[in-house]
Amino acid sequence: MLHRLTLSALRDEIARGHATPLEVVDDYLARIASVNPAVNAFVAIYADRARERAREPLSGPLAGVPVSIKDSFDVAGQPTYCGSRFRLEHRAKDDATCVARLEAAGAIVIGKTNTPEFLANYESDNHLTGRSNNPWNLERTPGGSSGGEAAAISAFCSAGGMGSDGGGSVRWPAHACGIAALKPTPGRVPATGHEPRIAHPGGLLGVAGPMARNARDLRILYDVVAGHDDQDPFSVPMEGPPARSTKIGFAERFGEVPVAAEIAAAVQDCARICADTLRLPTEAWTPEGLEKSPNLWSFFFSELPAEFMRDTIAGHEADAHWTGTELLEQLAGRPLPTAKQVVLNLAARDRMRAHLLRQMRDYGVLLWPVAGTTAFAHRARRYPTPTKEIGLFQAMMPLYPANLLGLPAVVIPWTLSSEGLPIGIQLIGRPWEEDLLLQLAGQLEDARGPLPELPL
Repeated sequence: MLHRLTLSALRDEIARGHATPLEVVDDYLARIASVNPAVNAFVAIYADRARERAREPLSGPLAGVPVSIKDSFDVAGQPTYCGSRFRLEHRAKDDATCVARLEAAGAIVIGKTNTPEFLANYESDNHLTGRSNNPWNLERTPGGSSGGEAAAISAFCSAGGMGSDGGGSVRWPAHACGIAALKPTPGRVPATGHEPRIAHPGGLLGVAGPMARNARDLRILYDVVAGHDDQDPFSVPMEGPPARSTKIGFAERFGEVPVAAEIAAAVQDCARICADTLRLPTEAWTPEGLEKSPNLWSFFFSELPAEFMRDTIAGHEADAHWTGTELLEQLAGRPLPTAKQVVLNLAARDRMRAHLLRQMRDYGVLLWPVAGTTAFAHRARRYPTPTKEIGLFQAMMPLYPANLLGLPAVVIPWTLSSEGLPIGIQLIGRPWEEDLLLQLAGQLEDARGPLPELPL
C-alpha cells in the first residue's frame, strides 16, 4: 500500500531504506492497472522507462518518488498530444524545464495524463484517450484542463505532478478531485516545453503549477520546479518579498453570483478556523473593482486565440473534439478582436490589478470558493444554488481574477458534500507571495484534520 502514502511520507520511507524505488514503482504500476481502466487518467504509462530509472542510483529531494505529468508538457522522445488528433506526429526533442527539474531531483515520471483537446475545456475528454472520470464518482468529471492529472493523484496512481492553469485548470480539477494545487505568479515556475507555448500574450494568464495530495507535498514539488529559466520570457531571477499583512478577507462567492450552499458553508468554516484556531485577523471582505474581470479574462483566454484555433482545424473539422470546439461555437458570429481592443483591454487589466493590489495592502490573503459547484455530471452545464441555477461561466468566476491579474492561488481540499464529493477552498495572495499561501495552506490542513479516504 505504498501508493497510499503522501509524497513526503513516501520519500521518507525510501530514504530510510524501508522501500526501494523499484518496489514503489511496481506498487504504483499495480495500482494504475487496477484503477485506471475505470478512471482513465493516463494518456501513456511509462512502465519500462520507470522501472529502468528505479534501478539507477537516485538522489535528491524526490529520490524514487513516482510523479505524473499533464500531457501538455514535453517529455523527450514522447508525443505531447494535448488531447488532439492534430498532434499525432509530434515527438518532443527535449524535456520541459519542470520535467527536467523533477528528474534532476530524483523523481520518476510514471506517465502522462489526460486533457481536453487544446486544453480548452473544464472537462477532460478527447478523441485519442477518451473521457477521464472522477475517482470519487465515475459519473462526474474530474475537471479540466488538468483533469487527468488531478484524477491520477486523487486515485493514488501518482504521488504528485505537474499541471497548467490559464483559467483555473489546476485549481478546478483539484477542487473536483479532492487534492491540492498551486497556480503560481507568472514567472515563478518555468513553463518552457509546454504546449501551447506559455509566452506573450497567453503567458499573462497561463502558468505551470504543481499538484499533489496536500499542501506540504505541494511545497516540496514547488521548491523543486520553481526558479529562473532564461528560456521562459516571464521568468524572473528573484526571491519573493517578505509577506506584509496576513489579514484574511473572505467571501462566500464572487460578486453577486451565488454558489452551492455547501460550498459557501465550507468557506465560512475555513474562515472560522483562520480566526479561532490560527488566531489570524479574519473578516468578510469583497474587493472592489473586479466586476468586469471575468469578461476581460474571457477576451484574452477565448476571443483573442479563437482565430488561431479555427485556423488549426480548418478543413479538418471532423477531426476536432467537442472539448476543443465548445468555446469556438459560443463565439460564432462575433467580430474578430481589433488591435485597439487588445490595447484598451490590456490597459483596463493593468488598472484593475493596481486597484486590487492597493486594497490588498491591508488584506494579505483572499479566502474564496474555488467554483460555484462541485464536480458536475459529464457535460452538465447548469448547476443549482439556493437562489438560482448558474451556468459554467458563472460557476468558474472565482477562478478568473488570479489568472487575469497574475496572482498566486492555492487550493486545498476542505470537506465532502452530502453527495460524497470533494469541496476545496481557494487562497489568493499578492504576486510572489507563494510562500505565505503554502504555509497558511499547511496550517489550515493541520487544523482541519483528516478527511475521509477515497472509496475507490
